[in-house]
Amino acid sequence: MSPSALSSSVFNVSVAPPDALFGVLAAYKADPSPQKVDVSVGAYRDNSGKPWVLPIVKKVDLILKDDPTLDHEYLPITGLPDFTSSSAKLIIGADADVIKNDLVASVQTISGTGANHLGALFLSRHPPTTSSGPTTVYLSSPTWPNHKQIFANVGIVVKEYPYFDPKTLGLDINGFLGALESAEPGSIILLHACAHNPTGVDPTQDQWKQIADVIVRKNLFPFFDCAYQGFASGDLDRDAWAVRYFLSKGIELLVCQSFAKNFGLYGERAGALHVVSSAKEVSIAVKSQLAVLQRSEISNPPAYGARIVAKVLNDPALFKEWTEDLKTMAGRIHEMRKALYDKLAELGTPGTWNHIIDQIGMFSFTGLTPAQVAKITKEYHVYLTSNGRISMAGLNSNNIEYFARAVDSVVRTA
Repeated sequence: MSPSALSSSVFNVSVAPPDALFGVLAAYKADPSPQKVDVSVGAYRDNSGKPWVLPIVKKVDLILKDDPTLDHEYLPITGLPDFTSSSAKLIIGADADVIKNDLVASVQTISGTGANHLGALFLSRHPPTTSSGPTTVYLSSPTWPNHKQIFANVGIVVKEYPYFDPKTLGLDINGFLGALESAEPGSIILLHACAHNPTGVDPTQDQWKQIADVIVRKNLFPFFDCAYQGFASGDLDRDAWAVRYFLSKGIELLVCQSFAKNFGLYGERAGALHVVSSAKEVSIAVKSQLAVLQRSEISNPPAYGARIVAKVLNDPALFKEWTEDLKTMAGRIHEMRKALYDKLAELGTPGTWNHIIDQIGMFSFTGLTPAQVAKITKEYHVYLTSNGRISMAGLNSNNIEYFARAVDSVVRTA
């Protein structure tokens, strides 16, 4: 093709800005410094800073490889039935009335991202009946950056509700509730079920009750995103408490579920979408519409990650082993939070740092300013996002003191 042909392309398109998070990761990889520290990536690392394949995943991997009945045929459009049913029981509760009464429409998705997309796409076509204006979603400020684009891409109006209070480095519950009070009936409210990304700040159980009360009274629709069940606290039931409380109040809702973090299946893209309705016939209709949307986008979800998860969730002995792996990951994250807090306290680092141990899950909003982030990267080769969010999984016994001293230095000088 000649240069003149290229210059007259039918495409009128400009270069999109690079993804900020992956830009940080690329800069880290290119840095030759032996002291460099990556606290940007949202994936678990062991104490050596290496990816950790869960022992239970290794075990089930061998079991599946030795199974002569497995093949590479297509899964059903809505996914592997053993996976979707057991996934719903995991997050909702095996004894929940909505499970017993067939009120849950579950579909296997391309991890949590795919669940968010399919859920958003479904609501763009079938908005809550209590909505009278344009379909609108309220996202926490801040939230996982992908949320905004996922909803905007399907034509849903995106608004925000206050969430993180930079003064207290905790939850702005009054701002949160105030935004819910002013939201139009039928608005979608996206809620992080546990281990809020990026802040690590979760509502207390009493605050969740307040949130649910306003959502019911204002006829709002809860859209839960759950990427860290079991990974956040090490307790699967504790991390599912908010979702189950809402269901106990008879609230119709939607739950996105990812097995990237709690199984370490980042590249296998195993996830699920669950839509809970008030009647069996509605649930059947919902699932049929989800299948129509899924068919036009991916036809059928991938099998391997779902098979691993299904094998574990449906075998009591394997399930027990998995819960021990979850405790290992959650425990190490907890230890790193305490070690960082203790070291900053020992150094007398200016400011208050209890938020490091008060927050939960993989991420922590440190309170570092963009100027301090720029300085810590330039002078100490520490890589994190400009908003001061760090992944606690990037810290270990080999780099925690170096990282703490770097934070201490930039807080004092930047």
